[in-house]
Amino acid sequence: MKTSLAESTATFEAAAIRAWADGRVIYMELHDGRISGFPADRFRLLANASDEQLAKVALEVDGYALRWEELDEDITVPGILAGRFQLPRK
Repeated sequence: MKTSLAESTATFEAAAIRAWADGRVIYMELHDGRISGFPADRFRLLANASDEQLAKVALEVDGYALRWEELDEDITVPGILAGRFQLPRK
């Protein structure tokens, strides 16, 4: 039986084990050891946040979401990894 790449990866979604901000970039360490980052300016609420507010990122939903309580912002890890950003790159 042949299995396509899409079928073999369809049930896997990465989760983060750690998240942090370094200036205006948000980083995530994924459960498989990869580290991924994105510019905060790709999301409306994060683009207007101070560096101090960005630094208050927390993991939610067993590592499947990033949360900024003060900003009332939630972003899914699979969405970030898929490149689903709100704003274009500057």
